[in-house]
Amino acid sequence: MTYDTQQRTTTMSTADFRALYRRFRDQVAADGGHPERGALSLLTPERVVAAASQVRHGRTVSLAAPIETTPGPDDPQPASHKMIAPEYGQLDMHGVQFARDRFAMNVHGDADSHLDALCHVVFDGELYDGAPASSVTPRGAGTLTLDLVRDGIVGRGVLLDIPRLRGVPWLEPGDHVTADDLEAAERAQDVTVGPGDLLFVRVGHRRRRQHLGAWNAAGARAGLHPAAMRFVAERRVAALGSDGNNDTAPSAVPEVPFPVHVLAVNALGVHLMDYLDFEDLVPECVRLDRWHFLCVIAPLRLPAATGSPVNPLAVL
Repeated sequence: MTYDTQQRTTTMSTADFRALYRRFRDQVAADGGHPERGALSLLTPERVVAAASQVRHGRTVSLAAPIETTPGPDDPQPASHKMIAPEYGQLDMHGVQFARDRFAMNVHGDADSHLDALCHVVFDGELYDGAPASSVTPRGAGTLTLDLVRDGIVGRGVLLDIPRLRGVPWLEPGDHVTADDLEAAERAQDVTVGPGDLLFVRVGHRRRRQHLGAWNAAGARAGLHPAAMRFVAERRVAALGSDGNNDTAPSAVPEVPFPVHVLAVNALGVHLMDYLDFEDLVPECVRLDRWHFLCVIAPLRLPAATGSPVNPLAVL
């Protein structure tokens, strides 16, 4: 691996990446595998109860960005929202009327907050736990679908703020978050990520977008370096989310697009949440000097889907 301390850019060879991929697959197998819910099996009832018992203030904060309906550089096919009733002038009519609307979106875009199901990432012809990629058809996915989280995800959320650690408003596109960054953020914020936690990593993507405007995030964005996934694996994280895509662009592994998605979803069985928004949460964490919280995530009930728009709630 090569590292440029000035640009904070790293590259990983395909061989090193595949070795890390095999290591994570072996780790899951050694743990007995988690084919039912992936890493969410780490979210035991006892850990959910412990997370709920830490609520102190009753303050709830959304970790989702408003859904975009206008095309932009990072969202050429935005969600569509159309009023289908009432027709013009109907609201003035006597009696009961209903306003109705229709909504459609590309779930896995580069602007809207969403959750990736375990059937979302195919690598070498396989899904997580060796499930065949052929189970995903034009009619929908047949295994490891969004139905695995039909009862929601509830646990202890931990936010690690990397721009705050580095003393910058945001990480620039192409920059990587390393395992050292994650460990240093723990120390700086006096919090420790543990088994079954829902880990959220802030790179400042939303703040940069708010201040400088949207850009083509598919081509350039800050994110986790694939080697940082050792931290996720060693800490037995149950789910992972970021205000970016989790993956850096350009990819740190030139021959493997989205290496973090491959390692998280396909190797470790970790559900990912992309393009969240932590800008309302950070001030609350600073004010309370507390970077962990109860987190409640309720995806849509779309049994054969590969993902869902999502609105995670932090309860402090």
